[in-house]
Amino acid sequence: MKYPESFLKLVEDFKKFPGIGKKTAERLALYTISTIEKNQIDAFSQHLVEAKQNISHCPVCGTLMESHCPICEDLNRERNTIMVVSEDKDVFVLERNPIYHGLYHVLGGSIDFSRGIGPEDLNIESLFQRLNGIEEIILSLAGTVEGELTAQYLKELLKPKGIKVSRIAYGIPVGADLSFADDHTLELALNNRQKYE
Repeated sequence: MKYPESFLKLVEDFKKFPGIGKKTAERLALYTISTIEKNQIDAFSQHLVEAKQNISHCPVCGTLMESHCPICEDLNRERNTIMVVSEDKDVFVLERNPIYHGLYHVLGGSIDFSRGIGPEDLNIESLFQRLNGIEEIILSLAGTVEGELTAQYLKELLKPKGIKVSRIAYGIPVGADLSFADDHTLELALNNRQKYE
C-alpha cells in the first residue's frame, strides 16, 4: 500500500525532531490524523508559528526569552556568580530545582572539532564582557569528551582573570547501585569525592 503524500510529508516533519525515528514518526502522524481535532491542529500550528516568531536568545546570557530575559532581569538573583551551560535545555533543568540563584551563560553547544564546531562558533566572547563584579564561574558542562574539552578551554581563558572557576561534580546518582555505574562514572565519583562530615 502506498501512503498518501500528505501523510508522508507529516512523517518526514516528525522525523526532524530529536530521538524520533521512522516508526515513531509514523505513529505520531497516524495519531495526529486520526485522533486530534482540526481546531486543535489549527491551535498547535499557530503556537509553532508564534513560538518561532516571538522567542529569541538573550543578547547578554543566551537564555531563551520573549520580550525580556527572565534571568537577567530578575533582581533577586545573585549577581556575582555565572553558571556556564551548553544548551538552553540545561537552564530549564537547573531551574526546576531551586538550589542555584545566580546568573547563567548559554554557550549554544560544545567544542566538537569532528563536527566542525570550534570556540569561535560558541557564545564565548559575550561571557568575557560580563566578568565585571563576577567572583565565580561554575562550569556546568556535560561529562562528554566535547564537554570536557570546552570546560578545559574556558578554564584556560579564565585563568588570567583571577576569577574562581569551579566545575559541577559528576558521579554516582543518589539511590543508584554501584554495579550499574560505568568505569568513567566511578572514576569521576572518586575524583570528586568530598570530606564526609
